[in-house]
Amino acid sequence: MPATVPPVTRFAPSPNGHLHLGHALSAIVAHDLARGAKGNGGGRFLLRIEDIDGPRSRPELAEEFRRDLAWLGLEWDEVPAQSTRLASYAAAAETLKARGLLYPCTCTRSEIEAAGARPGLEGLIYPGTCKHRAPDPSRPAAWRLDADKALAATGPLVWEDALAGPQAVDLAGLGDVVLVRKDLPASYHLAVTLDDAADGVTLVTRGADLFAASHVHRTLQALLGLPVPRWHHHPLLTDDTGQKLAKRRGSPALAERRAAGEDGRMLAEQLRLQHLRLGT
Repeated sequence: MPATVPPVTRFAPSPNGHLHLGHALSAIVAHDLARGAKGNGGGRFLLRIEDIDGPRSRPELAEEFRRDLAWLGLEWDEVPAQSTRLASYAAAAETLKARGLLYPCTCTRSEIEAAGARPGLEGLIYPGTCKHRAPDPSRPAAWRLDADKALAATGPLVWEDALAGPQAVDLAGLGDVVLVRKDLPASYHLAVTLDDAADGVTLVTRGADLFAASHVHRTLQALLGLPVPRWHHHPLLTDDTGQKLAKRRGSPALAERRAAGEDGRMLAEQLRLQHLRLGT
């Protein structure tokens, strides 16, 4: 039998806030699936800084992230940050535009809500207001993926999650997602798909809250002729109220724990045990 190729995983934080325990778990899962808990698994664990969030991106936080990961006892290979990859995002967007798979959208969030948009897997599903009308050149426009045209171009697609098994691509619960934002050169969907392909990631590890996004990413891989990885969506850590840990809710920062003298390697072992209890 052929030898199993060690996986390439990645941790890709955005420097718009401090890392917390949820980020630590995601990094540990990605690290251990590639390299093992003791760092000798043979695969590659990559760090990629996703720093294209405009003025919210704070360069000094990237160095804090590196100190946090080292404190947890993780070792990584760092790849170029997103801010160095803007040309690849623009080229992919132009390719999709030329094929008639994107359309400009000038709607604001309040206009989408007023149009009676229904809830979907990632918030409100865009009702298609701009799909069949000429854009207003005086208003800034995002570019949306025409889901119907995209699926007609690709035909049926599947992707595989290591925990949930094979998944048939279904964009019905997502609608026409934004690929090029009004204020940024690419949305999360476009940037992360291109980056993972460029970095040779073979196992995409991330929290279960991003499970639905993989339907979009698999579609983009088919449309752009990109390699197809496997996915591993792990359960989320939650706070005492059952909500996932998040920067905006003030979850304790790893940097604060580190500065207080907490043992990062011991914390990492505790998170590994908690991960096991979550059933993965």
